[in-house]
Amino acid sequence: MKKEYRSFTDDIVNSFYLPLLKRANLYQRAVGFFSSSALIELSFGLTELLKNGGKIQLIASPRLQEDDIIAIEKGYEERKSVIEKAIMTSFSEPKNYFEAERLSILANLIADGRLDIKIALLEENGILGIYHEKLGLIYDYSGNCVVFTGSLNETSTAFSHNYETIDVFCSWTEDADRVSVKCKAFNSLWNNEVKKMEILDFPIIAKEKLQSYKKETIDFELDNKEYPKTESVPTPHYEPSFTKGFQLHDYQKEYPQIENVSTPQYGPSFPKGFQLHDYQVGAINEWERHGFRGIFDMATGTGKTYTGLGAVSRLSEILNHELAVIVVCPYQHLVEQWVEDILKFNMKPIIGYSGSSQKDWKQKLDGAVRDHKLKVKNKRFFCFICTNATFTSEFVQSTIQKVKGNVLLVIDEAHNFGSTKLSSMLSEKFSYRLALSATLERHNDTEGTEKLLNYFGSKCIEYSLERAINEKKLTPYKYFPIIVTLSENELEAYTVLSNEINKCIIVGKNGKNKLSEKGERIALKRARLVAAAVSKLEMLKEKIRPYIKDSFLLVYCGAASLLNEAADYTEVDEDEIRQIDAVTRMLGDELNMKVSQFTSKEDVEEREILKREFEQGENLQALIAIKCLDEGVNIPKIKVAFILASTTNPKEYIQRRGRVLRLSKGKDYAEIYDFVTIPRALDEVSSLTHGDMKKDLSLIRNELKRVEEFSRIAMNTMESDQVIQEIKEAYGLNEEIMVDDSL
Repeated sequence: MKKEYRSFTDDIVNSFYLPLLKRANLYQRAVGFFSSSALIELSFGLTELLKNGGKIQLIASPRLQEDDIIAIEKGYEERKSVIEKAIMTSFSEPKNYFEAERLSILANLIADGRLDIKIALLEENGILGIYHEKLGLIYDYSGNCVVFTGSLNETSTAFSHNYETIDVFCSWTEDADRVSVKCKAFNSLWNNEVKKMEILDFPIIAKEKLQSYKKETIDFELDNKEYPKTESVPTPHYEPSFTKGFQLHDYQKEYPQIENVSTPQYGPSFPKGFQLHDYQVGAINEWERHGFRGIFDMATGTGKTYTGLGAVSRLSEILNHELAVIVVCPYQHLVEQWVEDILKFNMKPIIGYSGSSQKDWKQKLDGAVRDHKLKVKNKRFFCFICTNATFTSEFVQSTIQKVKGNVLLVIDEAHNFGSTKLSSMLSEKFSYRLALSATLERHNDTEGTEKLLNYFGSKCIEYSLERAINEKKLTPYKYFPIIVTLSENELEAYTVLSNEINKCIIVGKNGKNKLSEKGERIALKRARLVAAAVSKLEMLKEKIRPYIKDSFLLVYCGAASLLNEAADYTEVDEDEIRQIDAVTRMLGDELNMKVSQFTSKEDVEEREILKREFEQGENLQALIAIKCLDEGVNIPKIKVAFILASTTNPKEYIQRRGRVLRLSKGKDYAEIYDFVTIPRALDEVSSLTHGDMKKDLSLIRNELKRVEEFSRIAMNTMESDQVIQEIKEAYGLNEEIMVDDSL
């Protein structure tokens, strides 16, 4: 496989397209303008793809004239009709036998549901632009991918008259990261997830036009007839193999199976040469002893996912692979991380959530349930993975109820399922159950925690973060609590909100005080005020100066709200956006640091580029993030973290700490700067009235709980404990008072 092909020196059809498409089962192509000549040139090598039962996904742009654009922008004509007209005028009748046969091939592919065409429009502020990317991706049955980019465009003269070049990148070489980015970029575009782009379905009238070229028979020797091999140009020997240590990426999660290729052993199995640690095997053994029900309580970074997949493999083998596995995760990013690991265990999961690359996942799930029920040979096992929000949908719940026989429910971050809504989904349908969580106990919700313990059973392992550090599964860390205070205006607003919260205290079913729904909304507003305290900016500037030339820095902004149960990802509010923009301006403009935001606003391709640049440590020193650590994005290279805000929920801040402590080469320890917000300067506390003191204590107690937890196992405990004692002495706190969970 060459790195570059040029039309005047290389036989591109025979040395590139044919060898690849002969082994391909998925061909993704983004071209410039749509036309029948573009379709004709696209068809080179497709006779081989046809034999493999492969599929094609094509994205193109309509060739709009200036009058068309004006008509759309000014609303003179409907967009749909203008685009249909532009595409229809792009068809021209075939000039010879070969063109007619190639259009027939494409017509047959569309009729069989194996060619899908989408139309791309670039639009910003109501002004239309031109999408003109030239990108190709060819996958084989093993998940290898070849990406090609460059000037080669599917036009009637590209192969023969124009001087064209393409650059080639392969997933099994050192270009793997670049291939990953391109694959994710295409899938984001295909799924209409790219900002300023609108992806439209291919017009029905255009499909009908293409069908008019369909012939009943296909000339499978068409490529050889039109492009006989050039003797002077050798055909490359294409036998891809994995580079030592290479792993598949998450974009390789689904490839249609070629019928004439032998499939691997049916059902899940351990990756070749892979071994679990003793504590992981012990957890699985304990789970088996408890009737395949239980909880894996394991700190972030200790192999929780692999332990869970090992448990799935153990149970499936015992049941002779007659098993339906349902895996549930809170976030889309976590689903994708699971998929990468699931593939290594010889499973091809059905991936269900709003932005899944498997657009037909509902049909796949319905078919898998049916095959499992009928005990169809080699289809008695299936794995379905989805987000919490998808799991609670009416479709998924009704479909799962149809499953007969053995069903295993695996829930990651299982603490979420102690809530009223999610706990109602814990059906007796699931005979086998496994809960995974680093922090199963729910904050201020003993009833929810009891629900989880009653449903899943006892803990099969408790692997703490402290043990993980001691056993070198996570890196040790230094902890620096940094005291910041509210401004005069912020303190006034905080006092008003605290008074409102005190009016919303009600008695719960268990006889304990709790907040009404209105009180919870006010409490969230107060938490956002604390998270966005303005004094944090100047303090951050002071504390980050010693690291101004360093790399691998994370600045973690706003974190007042948690995941909405009906959503696949967290949203950010205006206060958080204002804070992250202010931090970005300060670090980038005032301190001249190389920084970038890392939020839900960045698309898939942008995130991958940022992660790669961050890990290289040259062009990007610091990521400024909102909630990315909550969403399961792992960036092991982070060495110094500045946490500007944390929720009061121990689950959240404990997990964030765990993510900063991921092992990475050259990272002997991590540093955490935790901005601890208190209402006022400590030397002002002695003059407070009893009532004002009581209002302060709500915030003080919440902050101290986190600080004490972080300080407890830090490398510099004595230094951080000194800050704790200063706060306690100022407010006259003792251990007995600190246990109080008053509002």
